[in-house]
Amino acid sequence: MKKYLFVAIASLSLISCDVLKVVATEVLTIPTSTEAAGGLKDALKQGFGNGVDVLSATGGFNNNSAIRILLPADAQKIADKLRSVGMGTQVDNVINKLNEGAESAVKTAKPIFVDAVTNMSFTDAMGVLTGGKGAATSYLKQNTTTALTAAFKPKIQASLDQVGFTANWTSLVTEYNKLPFVTKMNPDLNDYVTQKALTALFSKVEEEENLIRENPIKRSTDLMKKAFAYADSKKTTTP
Repeated sequence: MKKYLFVAIASLSLISCDVLKVVATEVLTIPTSTEAAGGLKDALKQGFGNGVDVLSATGGFNNNSAIRILLPADAQKIADKLRSVGMGTQVDNVINKLNEGAESAVKTAKPIFVDAVTNMSFTDAMGVLTGGKGAATSYLKQNTTTALTAAFKPKIQASLDQVGFTANWTSLVTEYNKLPFVTKMNPDLNDYVTQKALTALFSKVEEEENLIRENPIKRSTDLMKKAFAYADSKKTTTP
């Protein structure tokens, strides 16, 4: 009986050692620079893709009270004055067109955002991988916001033109400027809408990034799985 018990214990010990070796191997597997960058690129593409799909859908901005773009303070003065003289329908139409423009612009911006993540260095990639929630989105904000804004604004303008916003806005301001005793206004809504759209998109990207970090099921490619498994190992072993 003692002999069989000894054999059983020895077998369990060997199995445990094998399991520990496998776990240790997985934990200590460090992705190459190509794998780390590739995993992040895949994750960001997935985040951008999902974010763009949600925000560019019909009603993506208009039907979401959390991100629906309203008029800025200066333009709101125009809107309030026009509503007071029975032009509320026209004001609502402009706000709807403004959000439809943001929806269209986000869709056209997908390749711009995808291209912006292709030149990350190995050092940056490893830092972002192990940086915790929002690290990738934060990196993108810090390194691409200026360039993205410059590239995004004409897309916003083109989209606003396509959905008829510019014509509606011009008509609205023209009517407002005809009213007595008002200060003539023509605020730059292009810049305003661009910043609102970028903020909404980055917020959605961060949400998607954090889902990938928190839930391995969301890691849809082998590179993502390897890169973020390494990030997980660093998260659990770093004090």
